[in-house]
Amino acid sequence: MNTPQDLHPYQLNAIKFILDTKNCALFLDMGLGKTVITLTALSRLLDEFSISKILIIGPLRVVNNVWHNEISKWSHLKHLSYSLVIGNEKERLKALKKEANIYLINRENVYWLYKIKNTKWDAIIIDESSSFKSSSSKRFKALRKFQYNYIVELTGTPSPNGVIDLWSQIYLLDKGERLGKTMAIYKERHFFCDYTGYNYMPIYPAKIYDLISDITLSMQAEDYIQLPDKINLVTKIKIPQMKLYNELKKEFIATIGNQEISTLNAASLSNKLLQFCNGAIYDENKDIIEVHDAKLDALNDIIEDNPNENILVAYNYKSDLIRLQKRFKHAVVMDKESKNVDLWNKGKIKLLLCHPASSGKGLNLQQGGHIIIWFGLTWNLEDYLQFNARLHRLGQSKPVIINHIVAEKCIDEVILKVLNNKDISQKALLDALKNI
Repeated sequence: MNTPQDLHPYQLNAIKFILDTKNCALFLDMGLGKTVITLTALSRLLDEFSISKILIIGPLRVVNNVWHNEISKWSHLKHLSYSLVIGNEKERLKALKKEANIYLINRENVYWLYKIKNTKWDAIIIDESSSFKSSSSKRFKALRKFQYNYIVELTGTPSPNGVIDLWSQIYLLDKGERLGKTMAIYKERHFFCDYTGYNYMPIYPAKIYDLISDITLSMQAEDYIQLPDKINLVTKIKIPQMKLYNELKKEFIATIGNQEISTLNAASLSNKLLQFCNGAIYDENKDIIEVHDAKLDALNDIIEDNPNENILVAYNYKSDLIRLQKRFKHAVVMDKESKNVDLWNKGKIKLLLCHPASSGKGLNLQQGGHIIIWFGLTWNLEDYLQFNARLHRLGQSKPVIINHIVAEKCIDEVILKVLNNKDISQKALLDALKNI
């Protein structure tokens, strides 16, 4: 069992920041120990009788697996009691009646908590606060009406789509004092809109960084811990039906097999093109039409080239999963309860298939392998970065290889470029807050 003496100096500084700042956001790289940092600060506040009733909000998988497991790992936290407010409504209501220091709930049930008028808490912790970045979401609108004395936000990806994502997260900390009382005011003060009427570009990002610097702490892993190298690779494939692909891209309609595939708008077209790149496309009845096996063949080659390695595979669509399981009979799918985590970390799973949206947060998978294969790419920067961090984190002993299977001259190449550019933008924010 770990003791307080095992805490790193940077973790002690972060704990002090929470205690001194009261309402704050910690933008911490994955692997820096945000859970033990926060629990230690909460433990001290409990010992001082400053708080007694704590609500922790996070992704379901994280709530169900990470926080209470961290309590059991540290000697100075083992006195903390907790209740998991998950399951059906009857189970959630029963969990809320249980006497505990900490109540853990998944973010999807924040609105339910608001509806049953359970909105008074001494302290609220939001794990992965970027999931509240939409000011129009029901979860944000509900949470802004909660009453609390302390609030701490935690994320490694505060602005996956740029600094436009910051307003709602900062509003929960200061009720609009720094960035404005509404999203409209924030946009008016700090952004200009391009000719499309949808894309907002910051006028002077440094001003935004400066406004929030007193209540945010940014820490990047490279500054505090020695991580292994991260090697990004691209395995390019040629899809055999480029004529059909280009027809669908240009005309928004194409005949594939005996089925006519049509799209109504650019968003729908983007999805269809991504499916096409991966090798199977849905028709209007949600039936799967297989187009090619080029990515399956490429993945097979990578597996054969690494016979002694355990490999983590990110897929995008259910059609991808079905075809992956059909091709690779020994593959294991990450289950909702994360029961496969222990088997993976013990080296007993050779090929683990995961959807990045559900397996990208809170899971420590670094002991089971060091190779990630992106079979199907995602537009979501947060999911992309978080999933890669399942292996590239403290405790990994080997260089992490992240291999992207990319269809040449297709939307795959566009997405990979966009992900890289967004990462540069977000890194600018984190660097600025770190250096203020």
